[in-house]
Amino acid sequence: MAITDLLPFARIRPLAAPPAAADGEAFFTLHRDMNRILDEFTRGFGMPSAPRPAWSATWPHIEISETEAEVRVVAEVPGLEENDIELSLHDGVLTLKGEKKAETKGPIYSERWQGQFQRSLQLGPDIDPEKVVASFKNGVLTVTLAKRAETQNPVKRIAINKA
Repeated sequence: MAITDLLPFARIRPLAAPPAAADGEAFFTLHRDMNRILDEFTRGFGMPSAPRPAWSATWPHIEISETEAEVRVVAEVPGLEENDIELSLHDGVLTLKGEKKAETKGPIYSERWQGQFQRSLQLGPDIDPEKVVASFKNGVLTVTLAKRAETQNPVKRIAINKA
């Protein structure tokens, strides 16, 4: 049995009727057929037709941190440059849009993600739209959004007395 017979990716080898299962090969034939069926099924929904470990419906991956004065959003966008990304803030919603284009034409097999993406984050009305700063370095986009001064409530500690 060739190693390509074990690969579940229909586009690597031509689709042909599976060979009759010999003794001990019934599991592999079932496995190959189920992968082919799922591959064809997901193709109609715009899903990737091959397993992509780094692919996720919520790409790009982000990290949000907050202090009393600001909110910081860090997004990993490897393979992109700052002019490939559009960033907007409207009514407290930060939106990242862009497109990652294929670097090669018609690869035989690829686990690299490509296509358009959009990610919207509800940050709330406390963000001051006039004080937003974005920077890009080594495939990491960092957006710092200052909070409005009137919403920054300092926490007052209250002393507890003995009874």
